[in-house]
Amino acid sequence: MQRRPGYYTVRLSTLAVLFVAGWAAFLLLGDSWWQMAVAVYLAAVFGQVALAAHELAHRQVFLARVPSEAAGRIVGNLGIGMGYGWWQDKHTRHHANPNHEEFDPDVAPDLLVWSQEQAAGATGPARFIGRWQAFLFYPLLTLEGINLHAQSVRSLLRPRLRLRWLEAALLGAHFTLYLGAVFTVLSPGRALLFLAIHQALFGIYLGCVFAPNHKGMPTLTRADKFDFLRKQVLTSRNITGGPITDTALGGLNYQIEHHLFPSMPAPHLRLARPIVRDYCAEIGVAYHETGFLRSHAEALAHLHRASAPLRRPGRQAPPDAPAGRGAGESAR
Repeated sequence: MQRRPGYYTVRLSTLAVLFVAGWAAFLLLGDSWWQMAVAVYLAAVFGQVALAAHELAHRQVFLARVPSEAAGRIVGNLGIGMGYGWWQDKHTRHHANPNHEEFDPDVAPDLLVWSQEQAAGATGPARFIGRWQAFLFYPLLTLEGINLHAQSVRSLLRPRLRLRWLEAALLGAHFTLYLGAVFTVLSPGRALLFLAIHQALFGIYLGCVFAPNHKGMPTLTRADKFDFLRKQVLTSRNITGGPITDTALGGLNYQIEHHLFPSMPAPHLRLARPIVRDYCAEIGVAYHETGFLRSHAEALAHLHRASAPLRRPGRQAPPDAPAGRGAGESAR
């Protein structure tokens, strides 16, 4: 649980250099088709900056709240246009009740449904999109970056948002600088293509980082009475791999350990893994980890099963399938 100031000094400094280098290349190239390669590069950098903001929000970098929030707003609001206050509130609720159908905002049936019970009662966009959601999942991820920006701006209308005028100023500065640079340097057509590539790949990157963590794992309701350890472990999935996986996923491939110890510095999560895994085996709690591609296959298979009622007349869950919450029953 000890902080890693040296690690984070190097990491955040490296990210700053990569971020500045990307925009320097953008300015030097001018109105060129090569800017589409810069869009791809900046999508990856933005994804890594989002992961850094995530670690700041969890106080993995600084133990104190004030420097964590200050750095988080600079990195999130100003750096990539992600509202720090909105995202922290949403993510805190997710951590308190992961994959809980009533309390976790990440499994709310807005566009997608996460269980057969949700599918049976789906209305609005979820009723139509959910039917073929497994096939639409990756195309929808291309909009996730734009959705993140839109939700960040919408959150500014909430009076209870802390320091919302500061957040508004930083978000305004980001969009002014970002859109101003793109439409000043590039012709209108190239500017729109640059934005489309950058935002689409940014969204896909974020989705591919966060989706394997919980999608396809058990979803919970008020009827489920789990203790803290089981609630966190049974709803989370680890992704196996080496240093490249650790870097690309920002340590979130150790999702089980992250949910048990959210303020643990990311480079220490791999050290906690054998301790947690062995303890879960000792007390008989399922500890699930798999490869990156397999994790996506599991998530897509779950999405297809969860949406089955939408492909049947009447949209009712079958009477012998209280496990419409995916793998929930098997985990129990």
